[in-house]
Amino acid sequence: MQSSSELFPVALISAELRGDLSEDVYRLKPGNSPDYSVELALTRLGHANQENRGVPVILLHGSFSNRRFWYSPKCIGLGPYLARAGFDVWIAEMRGHGLSPRNQAYSRNTVADYARYDLPAIAAFVREQNGQAPHWVGHSLGGITLAAALGGHYLGEEDVASAALFGSQISRIYWPLKVPPVEWGSRLLLKGFRHVSGSRLKRGPEDEPIGLVRESLRWHRLFGRFGDRQRDWWAGMADVRMPLLAVSAAGDMQDPTWACRKLYEQFVSAPRAFLELAQKKGFNSDYGHVEMLVSKEAQQEVWPLVEHWLREGQLPAEQAHD
Repeated sequence: MQSSSELFPVALISAELRGDLSEDVYRLKPGNSPDYSVELALTRLGHANQENRGVPVILLHGSFSNRRFWYSPKCIGLGPYLARAGFDVWIAEMRGHGLSPRNQAYSRNTVADYARYDLPAIAAFVREQNGQAPHWVGHSLGGITLAAALGGHYLGEEDVASAALFGSQISRIYWPLKVPPVEWGSRLLLKGFRHVSGSRLKRGPEDEPIGLVRESLRWHRLFGRFGDRQRDWWAGMADVRMPLLAVSAAGDMQDPTWACRKLYEQFVSAPRAFLELAQKKGFNSDYGHVEMLVSKEAQQEVWPLVEHWLREGQLPAEQAHD
């Protein structure tokens, strides 16, 4: 693997013009985790005529998804929108998603792996290439992974200019999992699977490793916690001091507002803002889990708010309420 980095092997696997945008796709091989086969795809978007790169922004997709959540083949999405606004946009794809190949231990991948190893490697490469601390935007599982990396202190102040969590929560209660025999039986049953099919469940184009499911069972079981054996991420979030934005959608049945707010409230030391995308808050509709970022209404109402947050570190005055 030819390297375009002094940190670890990095290959520039494509460099293309997409209309008014430039698209560079890198494949990183950090070698910082127990599974040395891990390679991570990172797509960089910028305005084709822009000589100097702007402030870096890293976008993290959710479960059963890939870079196309942020960046359609027709160059539509929050990624292109921010690139056209002058930001240096980096779209990460987690292990085994999109252009990131499946690693040897793919079935055992967890949020703990993403947070402890992958996000710090991505942050280091982006800082090396740009020279500035990046902003982070995560949707759903991407936001949960970002919260874990912050709470576990795997990302420091030099790695995070700000963090935005869209439709992210870990407080929704699944009562059957609080019964130990049910939780034990579920984990035993899952041993026979390697992954969960997104297309079969009609959840998205990608599969998810069974390790993520087993990890979630541990979080939600009786006396479970949001963390791993080494660190309590939930407790660690109280020490985070980087600016934080949390966004929920009133029509999101998967990650309801009350649960998103509970995650937000754990960041007690951070300069923070909470936003609910709801008609009662002045928006055109009660947004859904995906529609909060991928819809024509989001393009008109939500994307400009994201841009404002990234530039100013706060929401516009008319939206700045807790």
